[in-house]
Amino acid sequence: MSETKKDTQYQCQSQRKKSRYLVRTNIIVISIATIPFLFYINDIFPDGAIWESSFFTYQSKYYESVNVFVWVVLGKLIPLLLFIIWFFTCKHWWYLVILIPISLYSFQLASIILEDSEFIDNDHFYYLIPVVIIVLSIVYSIRTKVFDKIHNIDLSELDALKKSNKKSWWNRLR
Repeated sequence: MSETKKDTQYQCQSQRKKSRYLVRTNIIVISIATIPFLFYINDIFPDGAIWESSFFTYQSKYYESVNVFVWVVLGKLIPLLLFIIWFFTCKHWWYLVILIPISLYSFQLASIILEDSEFIDNDHFYYLIPVVIIVLSIVYSIRTKVFDKIHNIDLSELDALKKSNKKSWWNRLR
């Protein structure tokens, strides 16, 4: 009798896990399918430079139209949301590379919202360079370890070579 109780408990836990997984994946699929439709939400905003609501008043300075401002913001926000979903659902070893377009779109979105500047896409390259260098170095080290495991390559010789080169480089610097 206790065996059947354990089996039914295990089946109930398994069903709960499956149902939670289905709910999560359905939410992700529905959000991926509906996020692009948010691009058309800018049609509800006024075409003038000032938007007054009961909570606040917004004046579009550079774009001279609230509708155009919202259109530009959504043009950066929608791909950013899709990249974020992709980053959190990606199961590949290279998923950290997705941080590069996420950071680029984040910088652009911040530039649009905070600065209200004329040059939206120009200076973000310089802010993105450290992110790219850090992400690529992490991804390359992960790639090296993955290929080490797959192809049974002994990397200890390379580590010993690196250590000896560091010492000799430091001695050369003195």
